[in-house]
Amino acid sequence: MDLQLKDKVVIITGGSEGIGRAAAERFSQEGALVALASRTQSDLDTVAAEISSQSGNEVIGIATDVRDEESVKSLIKKVVEHWSRIDVLVNNAGTSSASRLEDLTNEQLDEDLNLKVKGAIYCTRHALHFLKQSKGCICNTTTPGGKAPTAGTQPTALSRAAGISLTKTWAFEFAQHDIRVNTVCVGFLRSRQHKLRWEAAAETDPELTLDQFYDQFNARIPMGRVGEAREAGDVIVFLCSGMASYVTGTAINADGGMSPVV
Repeated sequence: MDLQLKDKVVIITGGSEGIGRAAAERFSQEGALVALASRTQSDLDTVAAEISSQSGNEVIGIATDVRDEESVKSLIKKVVEHWSRIDVLVNNAGTSSASRLEDLTNEQLDEDLNLKVKGAIYCTRHALHFLKQSKGCICNTTTPGGKAPTAGTQPTALSRAAGISLTKTWAFEFAQHDIRVNTVCVGFLRSRQHKLRWEAAAETDPELTLDQFYDQFNARIPMGRVGEAREAGDVIVFLCSGMASYVTGTAINADGGMSPVV
C-alpha cells in the first residue's frame, strides 16, 4: 500500500524514543524526510543515524525544548532551511504525570502544561505558515484519559484533554487551508518511562522482571496485553498519509480497548 509519503517533510517532537521514534521509523520507511526533535542532541544523532541506515532516507535530529518558544522557532527555521518545506507535524513531546489534587504541586502542573499544551501550540504556531503552503497535516499525541479521566490522573488527563480540544479547534480553523488535524489517544505501551518505573520497583524487588512488571497491567486491558510503541506510531503515520485524506478532527484510541468511550 502506497501511503503517499515519499519526500514529505515530517517533524516529530519527542522523536528520540518511544512513540516518536516508532513513528519516525515508519515515516522513513515510507520515503519521508524526517526531522526528530528532543532535548538531547547526542540521543538524536544516534537515533537519526540508526533510522536512516535502515530506511536509506535522510533523517536529521535537532535539539529542541518545546517549552521554549524561541527553541521551537529555531527548530522550524532549521527544517525549512534544510528541506524548504514542512508537510507533517507530529506533536508528540510529553511524559506521564499522575497525582491526586491534594498531592498536586504547582510545579508539576506548570511542567505538564508547558510541555504538552504550550509545546504543541508553539510548534503548530510556527509551522503553520509552511503547512498552509503544503496543505499538510498535524497529529497530536494524547491519551484516552483526556476523554474519560479517572481519579489520580491529573495533570496528564488535564493536559491531554486540552490537546484533544486543540485538535478539534484546529481542524475547524485550518480546514480552509486543506490542513488536516487529528489526535491519537495512546494507552499503556512499552516505553522508556515505564522501564524506569520497573527499574525503581526492582530495587526493592530484585526478582521482578520487566515482563512481570508489564503483566500487572494486562487485566485492565481488554486485549490482555500492553501495546508496543510501533502500534501507536503506525496509527500516527496512517493519519498523516494520503490514505486518510478525508479524516480530520478525530481522536482515535490506540489503547487495546481500555477507554470507556469511543
